[in-house]
Amino acid sequence: MKRRERKKSRKLWLKIPLAIILVLILGAGGYAFSIYNNAKSTVNDKINEPIDTIDTKVAKKKVKATESLNILLLGIDERDGDRGRSDALVVLSLNPKEDTMQLVSIPRDTRTTIVGKGIQDKINHAYAYGGADMSVATVENFLNINLDYYVRMNMEGLEELIDQLGTIQVDNEVEWDDGQYQFMKGPVELDGDKMMHFVRMRKQDPAGDFGRTERQRKVIEGIIDKGARVGSVNKINGVIDVLGDNMATNMDFDDMKELLFGYTDVRKNVNSYMMQGSGTKIEGVYYYMVPEEEVSKVHGMIAGI
Repeated sequence: MKRRERKKSRKLWLKIPLAIILVLILGAGGYAFSIYNNAKSTVNDKINEPIDTIDTKVAKKKVKATESLNILLLGIDERDGDRGRSDALVVLSLNPKEDTMQLVSIPRDTRTTIVGKGIQDKINHAYAYGGADMSVATVENFLNINLDYYVRMNMEGLEELIDQLGTIQVDNEVEWDDGQYQFMKGPVELDGDKMMHFVRMRKQDPAGDFGRTERQRKVIEGIIDKGARVGSVNKINGVIDVLGDNMATNMDFDDMKELLFGYTDVRKNVNSYMMQGSGTKIEGVYYYMVPEEEVSKVHGMIAGI
C-alpha cells in the first residue's frame, strides 16, 4: 500500500477489536484439526508479543476468574523508515457479569505526559518513542487505570480482513457521495475498499467525529457477524494469515480460548464513547486538550464496568 493510501487509513481503530474477536471465533470454530492447529501456531508464534508493562500472569488469573478486563487497542500507521504512530487508541472494556462491551476512543492528538520520556506530547507519539510498552504505560497514567492486555494491528490489515471474508453489510444512516462510491441510506454491502471510504468520511456527516465513530462501530459489528458465519476452510485460513501478518498482542492462544468461552456474550451490548476536549496550538503545534473533569469521567466509566 502506498504511503498516501496508508495515511488516509488512519484512525480506523475498529479493526483491532474485531480482529481479536475473529481470532477467538476461529479458535473455537476451527475444530477441524488443520484449522485449529494453524490458528494456534499463528497466535503463539507470530501474534503473541509480551511486553514488560503488563504482568500477563495477573491478566491470566483475571480471565480464568471471568473478571472484567481492560484492553488497549492500537491502530498503527507504519511509515517507511520509522516505527510508526498509534493513530488510533481505544480502551476496550469487557464486563462479563453485565454482558457489556465498552469502547472509549482517545483522540490521537491528546496532550499528556509520555511515561518513560517525561515530556508533554501527543499521546499517539508514545508508540513512536517506545512501542506498545510506552503506549500502555502512558494510557494507564493518563486515565489512572490498569490495562490487562494490548492489541496492535496495522491499518492496512483491516481492508485485507474484509476482503478475506468477502463483504459485510451495515445499516447506513447518512447519504453521501465521495466521488468514488455513493452511499445510500439503508443496508449497504461493503468490500474492503468501500469499507475504508465508509469509515473515513467525516466532513459530510453532520455529527462529525461522532458520526464516524458510529460508522466504525457498525463495521465492527458487521465483521463480527460475518466472521461468526464463515464456513469455508479457505476463508478461515485466509483470515488467520491476515491476522498473523498484521496483528500483535500479549494474549496467547489459551488466553483467547478462555476469552471465547467466558466473554462471548459481551458483544450483545456495545457502547462507544469518544473523549471530549478542545483543540489548541502550543508553540505552533496542534494539540487536543482533554480537561481533568473529562478524564475523571472516563476513569469512572472504565473503573465502574
